[in-house]
Amino acid sequence: MSNLEVQAEFFKSLAHPSRLLILGLCSQRPRHTEELAGLLQLSKATVSHHLSLLTGAGLLESQREGYYQNYQLKPALLEQTLQQIIASGLEGFTQSNDPFRTKTLRDFFKHGRLQQIPVQRKKRVVVLEKIVQSFEPDRDYPEAQVNQIITEFHDDYATLRRELIGMGLMTRAANIYRRVAS
Repeated sequence: MSNLEVQAEFFKSLAHPSRLLILGLCSQRPRHTEELAGLLQLSKATVSHHLSLLTGAGLLESQREGYYQNYQLKPALLEQTLQQIIASGLEGFTQSNDPFRTKTLRDFFKHGRLQQIPVQRKKRVVVLEKIVQSFEPDRDYPEAQVNQIITEFHDDYATLRRELIGMGLMTRAANIYRRVAS
């Protein structure tokens, strides 16, 4: 299963009021199926179904204690922010999956050289994003070195340098350039 599928299962498991109640109750202390069924006034089979989905999505963990299977919220889950959970779905996804980006790069680059600077802004952004990858984030570059790196792509380094700054991909202060962290 891909990260996106795992993430979708995670959010689907949250999309039911009873499952949200179960998560809340299991975050307080470990609970077993019969206890949850009594508290929620649901059948044991229904609670068992919800527990299965929540466990499968990685939200709950279970441990057998005698006759009962106790469920509790996974501790690490509480440490993750929504941003971290959403970002985990992006692992393995790259902009190369974008057909427009792929076509634009294929049309404008031949053997690693930019054939012409795109007139259309959307295409120019794709080209500039490719060029800026040649610069390390959090590193200072003197103007001469920036020109040298850009010249490897296209001879009009002045226009491309100006565009990198104009698009917010790089900053300039006292002829020192820096790639903006993305």
